[in-house]
Amino acid sequence: MTIRVVLADDQEMVRIGFAMILGAAADVEVVGRAADGVEAVAVIAETRPDVALLDIRMPRIDGIEVCRRVTEAGTRAVMVTTFGEPDYVDAALAAGASGFLLKDAGPELLLAAVRAAASGDALISPELTVDLLARNRAAGARDAEAAAALGELTAREREVARCVARGRTNAEIADELVISLGTVKTHLGAVTRRLGARNRVEVAAAVWAAGEMD
Repeated sequence: MTIRVVLADDQEMVRIGFAMILGAAADVEVVGRAADGVEAVAVIAETRPDVALLDIRMPRIDGIEVCRRVTEAGTRAVMVTTFGEPDYVDAALAAGASGFLLKDAGPELLLAAVRAAASGDALISPELTVDLLARNRAAGARDAEAAAALGELTAREREVARCVARGRTNAEIADELVISLGTVKTHLGAVTRRLGARNRVEVAAAVWAAGEMD
């Protein structure tokens, strides 16, 4: 199935760059582009994409408001921005965003975020995930259920889970633990199944909730 995407950013070069990255993927089609929030809402309403990539700071209507409007209409939204301030992350998630990436996250994460959103999953830039989870952990008590679930992991699986909670990519985990990328993926798959998690964000959330990162 082809994932239909609309790009909304007030910088033309960003729109061109993202379109080139997404257009090179066999399973993604860019069906519209917009230079401001009002245009984004109109283009999304006209093309009915699966996913909208939205900048936060746009003229006329900001990306957060666009996100709120289009997600209510059934389009999944991923925020892609230069600005990773906690307030922006919280506002985007509250508005229904299915992902939040920094513009320098790279092609691999951009495509992963689009695919995750299209499948009903969520992806947040690793460095933003760590900050978000740390703030949530500071606001709450240690979760005994999460701690018990982590206790069921093998020693290596637990190491991988903690690396995910620190925002490491699979390649960085492989380097840090001196194991192959394939082995990382195998362990991460086992961790996800054992914790009943749907994605890396939920794996990281479980580790932080268990107090493993204190």
